[in-house]
Amino acid sequence: MPNSGSESSFDLLSELDALSRRLDPGPEDRRQSTRLVAEHVHAYLDALPDAPARFDRPDGGSRIREIPVSEDGIGLEAALDLLREHVDAVGLNPTSGRFFGYIPGGGLFTSGLGDWMAATTNRYAGVFFASPGAVRMENALIRWMADLIGFPETAGGYLAAGGSLANQTAIVAAREAKGVEGAAIERSVVYLTDHAHHCILKALGIAGLRRSVVRTVPVDERYRMRAEALQELLSTDRENGLTPFMIVASAGTTNTGSVDPLDAIADLAREYDAWYHVDAAYGGFFRLCAETFPETADLLEAMSRADSVVMDPHKTLFVPYGTGALIVRDRRHLLDTHSMDADYMQDTRSADHEDSPADLSPELTKHFRGLRLWLPLQAHGVAAFRAALSEKLLLARYFHRRIGELNGFEAGPEPDLSVVTFRYVPAAGDPDDFNRRLAGRLQRDGRVFLSSTQIEGRFTLRLAAVCFRSHREHVDEAIDILRETAAELEAER
Repeated sequence: MPNSGSESSFDLLSELDALSRRLDPGPEDRRQSTRLVAEHVHAYLDALPDAPARFDRPDGGSRIREIPVSEDGIGLEAALDLLREHVDAVGLNPTSGRFFGYIPGGGLFTSGLGDWMAATTNRYAGVFFASPGAVRMENALIRWMADLIGFPETAGGYLAAGGSLANQTAIVAAREAKGVEGAAIERSVVYLTDHAHHCILKALGIAGLRRSVVRTVPVDERYRMRAEALQELLSTDRENGLTPFMIVASAGTTNTGSVDPLDAIADLAREYDAWYHVDAAYGGFFRLCAETFPETADLLEAMSRADSVVMDPHKTLFVPYGTGALIVRDRRHLLDTHSMDADYMQDTRSADHEDSPADLSPELTKHFRGLRLWLPLQAHGVAAFRAALSEKLLLARYFHRRIGELNGFEAGPEPDLSVVTFRYVPAAGDPDDFNRRLAGRLQRDGRVFLSSTQIEGRFTLRLAAVCFRSHREHVDEAIDILRETAAELEAER
């Protein structure tokens, strides 16, 4: 290689130009590549109704690790073949209507189109100066969610990479707002239940609050936080010289789908001057069902009294993974915590017509993720999402009734939202062992996917009706498979 800056090194420009232009294909090559990818996607979606909800592949797609990143590449067609065989057909299939595990994301086709455009146009959505349209779009979506919650005009927030980061951002904002630092950390108390998402404890550690006191509040028979138990803990801690710092309520736990008594908790948060955070990552968007399910809306109404709320569009608005949202009652708390400046950003100061996501969050490099949410909302309308969510609430109640009627099965509490817990009680033997084997056989079979959990020390199965492709026929199929598989296991005893 000639010395950099020498005349001979500049002679390489033509060669480098020709080689680097592979990265910028011409119109015909673009159309051909688009056709190949479109065919791949359509083939995947066309096969989806008959595809398993879990692919039981012993190799686990290990071949993909053996493909080197080479100088000349392998070409798009060969790469798509590898993707089809070693990624698309391995592991869980959360786009399936028979996927009832965890809290699945949906993978809306229209969102995929939005991601394609966002990646191709590569708008930087972190700073208003860089892409006013992308920032206005994100802020409009946040305002729509704030209105859904019932927050005032002072509210603000951002679209996060997921609920975990959104919860962490809320905790950091609360820490700064309440001045929890130094020696005060060990005297500051956080209150939550055993059913709060584990990302909360992880976020406390990352936020430097590992030495804070964490109180686990008892729950009732439906796994909701007991407000009277919370009050007792708050009172005792204050009497002992501790400071109630933060109360974390759940509007739809991952474990059981339970909604804590948000209004009663809000009263206590105000009385004890604690930051009130509601993790509504899963349940928040069920507020859209107020007309069809007023009792569900009533459970969620007091989200409006929180200081901060997390909602995940990649859960109950069915957009792809990597789309969470944090909305804070007073956006100044986010600005005070996250707004920074740098000399190389001086040009951006000339345009500050709206808050920039980079000033409201820890994210500086910011993907244009708003388009994957905005496009389907505009294309399909809110009514379609409301109908899908209402259907999921009904499917959960339908499954709860049907599974409770089957011989040997024991249904958990009536669902608050769209998660149902249940288990099989065998004629003889250890129920936990039986349900462990039942879950394992179902997952190896793969036609439907249900996950398991531990509730009060008992091995428990759960069905989460969340995917927009899940309909009554899929729930009926799951019930039939559960009944058949339990009967097989009973016969083997």
